[in-house]
Amino acid sequence: MRKIIVLEFLTLDGVMQQDRSEGFKYSGWAEPYRDEVSRQVMQKQMQPADILLGRKTFESFENYWPQHADNWPGINDVAKYVLSNTREKSDWNNSVFLKTLTNIKKLKNSTGSDIKVWGSSQLVQLLLKHDLVDELWLKIFPVILGTGKKLFVDGINPAAFTLTESITTPNGIIVANYKRAGEVMTGNVEA
Repeated sequence: MRKIIVLEFLTLDGVMQQDRSEGFKYSGWAEPYRDEVSRQVMQKQMQPADILLGRKTFESFENYWPQHADNWPGINDVAKYVLSNTREKSDWNNSVFLKTLTNIKKLKNSTGSDIKVWGSSQLVQLLLKHDLVDELWLKIFPVILGTGKKLFVDGINPAAFTLTESITTPNGIIVANYKRAGEVMTGNVEA
């Protein structure tokens, strides 16, 4: 079985959106906080692995990465799985289009490398709703936006995670990697 790892840039209030879609006015909010430590984290996280993307994120990647692969070694070679009801093919090497959640479950149960999910808010919410996320690799930035696409929304499956790695960069980005740890446990709260 393959692990599904979700990698996200988040604000303190859970916004993950960085594009200009739907009138979002804070595109590029993460850039002022980048530093050498965060760049090293990204290089490590961008090691070749198959990726799973929603259609909108795929189209953004498809328009940029094939011509800039020197900044992400291996991106043109790995399998790029795309959940889409509207697309069926791409000229980008190794792009595979999936139509259903069942296709994703089959992919997860296959053999191969870990599968990394970048961006793709609706896809990630679908994966969380169906308990298909094995790890969360979050980069939490010291900014609140109050609006934008959020990572965590009502309706996702309750789940417990264990912190496996964390650092804080000089510019205040908290890098926290979590691994799925079973069901949510509760206890008594006493005043």
